[in-house]
Amino acid sequence: MIAKVKESGANLVICQWGFDDEANHLLLSNDLPAVRWVGGSDLERIAMATNGRIVPRFEDLTPEKLGHAGKIREVVMGTTRERMLVIEGCENTKTVTCLLRGSNKMIVDESIRSLHDSLCVVRNLIKDNRIIYGGGAAEISCSLKISEEADKQKGIDQYAFRAFSQALDVIPMSLAENSGLDPIETLTTLKSQQVNEQNSNIGVDCLGNHQNDMKKLFVIETLIGKRQQLLLATQLTRMVLKINDVIISGKDQY
Repeated sequence: MIAKVKESGANLVICQWGFDDEANHLLLSNDLPAVRWVGGSDLERIAMATNGRIVPRFEDLTPEKLGHAGKIREVVMGTTRERMLVIEGCENTKTVTCLLRGSNKMIVDESIRSLHDSLCVVRNLIKDNRIIYGGGAAEISCSLKISEEADKQKGIDQYAFRAFSQALDVIPMSLAENSGLDPIETLTTLKSQQVNEQNSNIGVDCLGNHQNDMKKLFVIETLIGKRQQLLLATQLTRMVLKINDVIISGKDQY
């Protein structure tokens, strides 16, 4: 078996299942370092990264099925004595591993969530590269437009339009309040600025830069993400209103 591995030109063996100490000794004696008990998903990632093939039998080993990497080293993680095998210089550089460390599990979990959110933003930009400006600028602009449309409505529909407009105002007000600003004063100032300057980029300056133009501050959001937020919020509200109607009608019948 070792002869067949050597004939293929391999200089490192990675095995999903374990092998005994005698086999390990024979491999090392023939200048073949080995890694055993590698998980199936990890083995598949290694195969993709190195452009190698996973073979079930020694007879299937050929030079064409071997993967290639620049350096393989073992890293000790802090004081926990945990060891990690790092494979660098792979042929397929699109496959990477992000190693996140922290003082406790909560910090690591938060780092994972932040990384996941960042990847989602990149994915959204690939799907649709249109952006809008953040800091509540988009919500204020939408609120002003919906408020204008409310004046054109007849009957009870205008109340629904105004309620939607007021709901959008909650976002910039919350941003202002969390930044230590007066929420009502900030909202009215930003609305008047957007109307007077005809600039839909005006938003809440959370960092105290004395600059409310989100374009100049480079505060951006993806259009696809903002659209999804508004759609989900509207759908949830409609669902709650439907449930509320059922409860009230059921109560009246009772």
